Amino acid sequence: MHGTLGPAAVQIDPAMLYFGTPVVLIGSTNDDGSSNLAPMSSAWWVGWRCMLGLASNSKTTENMIRTGECVLNLPSTELVTAVDRLARTTGSDPVPPGKLYRGYRHEKDKFGLSGLTALPGETVRAPRVAECPVQMEAKVAHVHGMAQDDAVWRGRLAAIEIRITRVHAHPDIMMEGASNRIDPDKWRPLILSFQEFYGLTPQRLRRSELGQIPEAMYRPSGWQPAL
Repeated sequence: MHGTLGPAAVQIDPAMLYFGTPVVLIGSTNDDGSSNLAPMSSAWWVGWRCMLGLASNSKTTENMIRTGECVLNLPSTELVTAVDRLARTTGSDPVPPGKLYRGYRHEKDKFGLSGLTALPGETVRAPRVAECPVQMEAKVAHVHGMAQDDAVWRGRLAAIEIRITRVHAHPDIMMEGASNRIDPDKWRPLILSFQEFYGLTPQRLRRSELGQIPEAMYRPSGWQPAL
């Protein structure tokens, strides 16, 4: 039924399990009132709720917990170059040791660096990205510490539950004759799979800055898979 079986699967121990999810540009507000913009791809949705997986010490996590809000901007494949300009940058100063190890640098003006345009939110103070075809304003509902049973990862990761408060979409991705439906034939989300950029095609879109970081650099020293 499933065709000819290939070689039997082998046990592997990859440094990450990023099999491919949409890129999200998270807009948040810094403690001085300026805007922060950070790309991430550990996100999934159920209804009007979203779960975000973030480093506990990132500027975005700090901003979201402090302000209780953010904007989830979804870039299309056409914005891949702008998104990649933000790779290996952080709003944190000083740069956290883990990010410094992977070649990150502090960048205050994320919008200026990316060439993207900030728009004000309507239900939140965090910024929207004008060029992103989908912009979702959101409030923080719950913050969950991840990997509490793992001595190496404990305190490093946060799973943040987000409640969407308003959705904005470009007219050119809307379904004809349906005012509240996005047309999947028109929507082309930017996908990150094992640090490389893809769209809804089998070809890699371009060289990825994050793809230059060896995956092994994401594995904490001394960590072993749980049995």
